[in-house]
Amino acid sequence: MAIIKPFCAIRPRKELASQIAALPYDVYNRKEACEKVKGDSYSFLRIDRAETQFGDEVDTYDDRVYAKAKELLEEQIAKGDYITDTKPCFYLYELTMNGRSQTGIVACASIDDYANNIIKKHENTRADKEIDRIRHVDTLNAQTGPIFLAYRDRDDLKTIVNKCKNEAPVYDFVSDDGIGHRAFLIDDAADIETISSIFSTMDSIYIADGHHRCASAAKVGFKRREENPGYTGEEEFNYFLSVLFPDSELMIMDYNRVVKDLNGLSDEEFLNKIKEIFDVKECGDEVVKPENKGQFGMYLNNKGYLLTVKEKDLSTDPVEGLDVSILQNLLLGPVLGIEDPKTDKRIDFVGGIRGLFELKKRTNSDMKVAFSMYPTSIGELFAVADAKLLMPPKSTWFEPKLRSGLFIHSIR
Repeated sequence: MAIIKPFCAIRPRKELASQIAALPYDVYNRKEACEKVKGDSYSFLRIDRAETQFGDEVDTYDDRVYAKAKELLEEQIAKGDYITDTKPCFYLYELTMNGRSQTGIVACASIDDYANNIIKKHENTRADKEIDRIRHVDTLNAQTGPIFLAYRDRDDLKTIVNKCKNEAPVYDFVSDDGIGHRAFLIDDAADIETISSIFSTMDSIYIADGHHRCASAAKVGFKRREENPGYTGEEEFNYFLSVLFPDSELMIMDYNRVVKDLNGLSDEEFLNKIKEIFDVKECGDEVVKPENKGQFGMYLNNKGYLLTVKEKDLSTDPVEGLDVSILQNLLLGPVLGIEDPKTDKRIDFVGGIRGLFELKKRTNSDMKVAFSMYPTSIGELFAVADAKLLMPPKSTWFEPKLRSGLFIHSIR
């Protein structure tokens, strides 16, 4: 059963929260991160991506980068920019985007639950990306980016969450991208016990976003167990920083595809092949947004098309039945020759947050054809994870993104 426990958060002073809170480290490349923190002495991105404090001659993964991250965090804590709660608490983190809110419980989850598949995965991780966050967590003695977890909605948890949201928030601000952020403290012993008890009855919690951060936090924890053979299991390194959301409140956006060429086919040859595979409808000169599962928008030479998969090609398999799998297996692989979308340089992926206009823009600049997707559902994600299977790359795009720097978990 799941172990979800309270912790003593290191968190910003209320008046600095909006300046410190930063989007996750991996939404920026180095150039973008450097530009974002230029002249900013508070953004947590400085700590998450400390290579921004050096010139290009210093490698992103240089030892000095991780040492600088530790120095910056300890400096801000010493200055009083952060406070440390004196007793273990749960917290609530509410994000509001375009009038829609989702509220998660900020807590620590168990590395054993991760290892034993109580906390379930749906993506593979890459060793190089893990190593970066392992070094970051290990050097700072802290987890700074929360893992986005999901659970099947529970009325009893919803009751406690709604009750606690009647209290005054410890943070309440709107970030530059228009996302509202509110946080609440849960320090009542009875509420803490009830929340922990409810989670202890769950046999499945799911990683929605943050597989690399989760794997890295777990590996640091297991490494420290080896370094401390007398460990009890209660040490903070046995747990990792998480925000747990009910599935009913989550939104997964489309994760669209753009491809550089038609694999040697003429436009006419390509369209004829498409018509053999899908039912095709021409839709004017705009990118089409699919309205149902099994539909795909296609944009080619300033023309929009709606592609609908034929019934014979539908599947009840949790992975093969995903729209991202159908497009890959029927079109991207056999027609366009993209066998491995993780490594093929001819394909790129565009998060739905950028809008359909971005697909039109890309086909008029560096790409030939674009495909708009119907979003993967949270139910499909759960089904894949429950079957101990993995989704194809770039299957889900969650919005809004959790901010880093609002809650830090020390593992000293």
